Amino acid sequence: MAPLHDKFDSGNITSGDNVSFWIDSTAIIAFDKPNRNIETDVLIIGGGIAGLTTAYKLLKAGKKVTLVEDGFIGSGETGRTTAHLTAALDDRYYFLEDTFGREAAKLAAESHTAAIDEIEKNVSDLNIDCNFKRVNGYLFLHPSDDEKNLQKEFKATQNAGLNTGLLDHIPAIMNGDKLNCLAFYNQAQFHILHYLQGLAQGIVALGGQIFTEARADKITKDGAVVNDFAFSAKDIVVATNSPVNDTLTMHTKQFAYRTYVIAGKVPKGKLPYSLWWDTGDADSKWVSQPYHYVRLESFDEQYDLLISGGEDHKTGQADEEGISESQRYERLETWTRNYFPMLEDITYKWSGQVMEPVDSLGFMGKNPGDDNIYIITGDSGNGMTHATIGAMIISDSILGFKNKWEDLYNPSRITLKTAIDFAKEAGNMAAQYLDWIAASDLKNVAELTTGEGGILSSGLKKIAVYRDYDNSLRAFSAVCPHLGCIVNWNNDEKSFDCPCHGSRFSCDGVVTNGPAKTNLSQIHIK
Repeated sequence: MAPLHDKFDSGNITSGDNVSFWIDSTAIIAFDKPNRNIETDVLIIGGGIAGLTTAYKLLKAGKKVTLVEDGFIGSGETGRTTAHLTAALDDRYYFLEDTFGREAAKLAAESHTAAIDEIEKNVSDLNIDCNFKRVNGYLFLHPSDDEKNLQKEFKATQNAGLNTGLLDHIPAIMNGDKLNCLAFYNQAQFHILHYLQGLAQGIVALGGQIFTEARADKITKDGAVVNDFAFSAKDIVVATNSPVNDTLTMHTKQFAYRTYVIAGKVPKGKLPYSLWWDTGDADSKWVSQPYHYVRLESFDEQYDLLISGGEDHKTGQADEEGISESQRYERLETWTRNYFPMLEDITYKWSGQVMEPVDSLGFMGKNPGDDNIYIITGDSGNGMTHATIGAMIISDSILGFKNKWEDLYNPSRITLKTAIDFAKEAGNMAAQYLDWIAASDLKNVAELTTGEGGILSSGLKKIAVYRDYDNSLRAFSAVCPHLGCIVNWNNDEKSFDCPCHGSRFSCDGVVTNGPAKTNLSQIHIK
């Protein structure tokens, strides 16, 4: 296991205080910082799976490509995934059929299947050692769901051309012999950071340029300013999870959720390498019904690592359900041990950000209103495959080819059948502005213990405060610079999170997740 580099703290290598297994087991993937102006064919902003896959595909086609990442490769949400590779989507195929039509649902299934194949081909072509495995996945009912929905989903997956089957048991889980499930055959899994390591090496071998600790600002059709240097390009790809080039348009079409992950050892051979998911809590207050997702990863000669996720909520709104972040890990552990009692002590815990499009499909293609700026966003819990699909669509578009999936994932699309869900999400977002007049969670800074933050009212001002471990106090405006919401303190990841559009800021006020482009404004207080 490669340890974290001592000269970096976790806030520099990942967007949160907790470190994922992927990051902990991979040496930091760093390149030079920008030191000059650059001219290139394609400028790619974002060093996750979306950006690297797009760069690799365009370089293979002969394009001159430069990629910039404001942290390190994989230090954003890609490094906080659970790395399922599957055509079993967060939202059901019967929903896609109803929303887009049967042919569109078939295209969605085909595109995610092709994305897994694309990843497998890259692994083979570049000889990447990333534990890529073909595995089966098993979808089973959440207690709040109806048995008929499993039958409905089976029929819809068959209509979509997927290789699925109804089983009268759930393989390998406790009491699984008493429960039905829908099997998705020939899915896959991998170690995401090792995969990105191989892709980065492939990019450099093809003549591509990668810069890390390289923040892109002032993104226009001509390029961007990166660490005060001019990076000019004919085409620009914004692959930053949440687009940082857009103020409002895309952020009315998708909504940020926080999801939680635990990982612990199980003796080798106790479980098969597989993917498991439940269908989600039908009684949840959230439009995106939280579900649980589980997989196995090789750890060492004696153990595998069981990785389990779920307990989602809208970003910055954990308090809406009265369940703290630490309690969500506890609930997740209880759920996991119920189905996988062989789980030993929890070794890792972390959380990640998921962008949920209102109609369940990602947004990949030309940014609305732009001719040469492209975006990849709306991962909807299937970030590995959605990002790869986006890379395939955008590389085709830049090369002048019509991709058969581009209309399905067009960022400019409007889906009328999701109007009710949109109204609920928009209403939730609007309600967050009431935080301007709500009581603050702190009366004075003396309440803060070391390593804690909160929001303080001072007259008409809202102030974000954090007490560092050396007892020093940091203070910032609590107003998100994106569209003026009041941020909330996330005591788990030690960050200030915007409950409106999902922007996140480290405890020292630095923006770690868009759509905000700038840091929280610093304030001097006594």
